[in-house]
Amino acid sequence: MQLSNRLERQPIQAVCWFGRVMILTGMVLFLVPLSGCVHQKFVNEPYPRWGKEVRIDSSDGDGPTILRTLSPPDSAKAPACVLLVHGMNEHIGRYGEVARYFAQQFMVAGFDHYAHGLSNPVLRQADLALVSGASRQEVSDAYLAQTTLKDLKPLRRNLGRALRETITQCDKESEPGRPLFIVAHSLGALVTASYLIQLHDEVDLVRRVRGVIFLAPAFAVSEPPGWRGWVANPLIKLSFHAETHFLRPQDEPLPLLIFNQALALVTVPLLDGLFEMASWLGLRSFLSPASPDWVQDYLTDSEEEKARLRADGWIVRRTLLRFVKGIEAEIVHFRRHMAQFTIPYYLVYSEHDPITPAWGSKDFAHATLQHQPDNEILMFPNFDYHQHLFLKEPARTALMRNILQWMEHRLNASE
Repeated sequence: MQLSNRLERQPIQAVCWFGRVMILTGMVLFLVPLSGCVHQKFVNEPYPRWGKEVRIDSSDGDGPTILRTLSPPDSAKAPACVLLVHGMNEHIGRYGEVARYFAQQFMVAGFDHYAHGLSNPVLRQADLALVSGASRQEVSDAYLAQTTLKDLKPLRRNLGRALRETITQCDKESEPGRPLFIVAHSLGALVTASYLIQLHDEVDLVRRVRGVIFLAPAFAVSEPPGWRGWVANPLIKLSFHAETHFLRPQDEPLPLLIFNQALALVTVPLLDGLFEMASWLGLRSFLSPASPDWVQDYLTDSEEEKARLRADGWIVRRTLLRFVKGIEAEIVHFRRHMAQFTIPYYLVYSEHDPITPAWGSKDFAHATLQHQPDNEILMFPNFDYHQHLFLKEPARTALMRNILQWMEHRLNASE
């Protein structure tokens, strides 16, 4: 009898949840235009290059990818190569100092994700104009390169091309077969981890990757702080919960299973449709949110770096909501398969990071830590900053030294 009563209440509860979804969605869609209506962005200096440029052309319409490489003075003696993978809406040009640090010992490479940096057609054209002598270029529409991004497949393709070209360049510098490390940040860490899981059939390529350094990996959805969190977090959590359970039983009791599936069947199509509609031509110009100020406050504790971030016109400041929803779906999909990740890793995250919350890294470690004896975790307690490679000194150099020591340990262990 009690089970019957509980089942009868499920549709009522689902209706209540549906009402809450509508209210919260309305609030979010009301707030989004406030940040997106006025948005003009210009660049007045060429893209911040470092290293030698190697152009990688694609045959699938993604456009060219520029691989940057930097080698130590005696590159033939470098024991390994390092590929840098940046995060969402930034660019590899920011990583010049990082590249130079690791290039004291290793050959270092880096590239821009699809729709980022010089892989973004608007930014690429602006750079060409500035290099040719133009004084200023508008790049307000750079975010429109995200129009085709319903998932991370184009970013994984770019990563695949960059990884293979890095190996090619690595083999040119010395004898073929030198090991490779990947240093990946935030969304780049999610792209890297999901890509490497899919490479299970390419044994030779996977073997070249001696280890991965995950920095604040995007293995969880964001949790905005402050008053924005009061508005956005219930919707984010509801959407993530529904996406996680959508047509996927989680071994829960039958009444809860019915409720979760009913909630997901209502919520997922509704939010997918709203986010898709908000990305349409005519609506996206005022429904695509600009990066809020709070993001910058949580990126780094360095005031000098914050000033650089504010002045950096090559960072894409707006994000199509279709892309946001696609990232959420990718996180859900990755978490279902993350236990399959078997490459040794060094995992770095902050305990109170609101951009990529710690629970995502903890869940990943719980599922994979036992796979390799060299897996290691560095958690910054009572810390809420997201970009660890851009912290103020001495923490920044100390972290890079820790990463270097971990890579050296992996090289020595394999000898």
